[in-house]
Amino acid sequence: MTSIVEAQTPSDARRMGITGLRTALNILDKWGCTADQAQAILRLPKATYYKYRNNPDTARLDKDQLTRISYLLNMHQALRIVFENPENVYGFMSKRNHNPFFHGRTPLEVIASGDFGALYETFKRIDTMRGGLW
Repeated sequence: MTSIVEAQTPSDARRMGITGLRTALNILDKWGCTADQAQAILRLPKATYYKYRNNPDTARLDKDQLTRISYLLNMHQALRIVFENPENVYGFMSKRNHNPFFHGRTPLEVIASGDFGALYETFKRIDTMRGGLW
């Protein structure tokens, strides 16, 4: 997995984080994510979320937040590889899933818990789809 956290310098990490945040916010919007869900997924307080949403250049993200953004970007990349149709690329996260991990919940519901483990496990399952192992 490519990670923003692995950037060479602090300024590289900050620049990549800002770009990643912009992209992640756009992806979350296209997944139909609510503001409350996005705040939980990105681990951002409400005021900070709206501040960064209005002006991402002001973002000061910690390692956990950068890792969360990396997982979101990599999930999106995997979905783009698996699906050709944009409706599936962006709609997959809002579809009920009966895989044992999801238990009939949508992947978006799972990651909206804000739990890092849920985000990681969801990423793993989506990433596995690229290899046809799911």
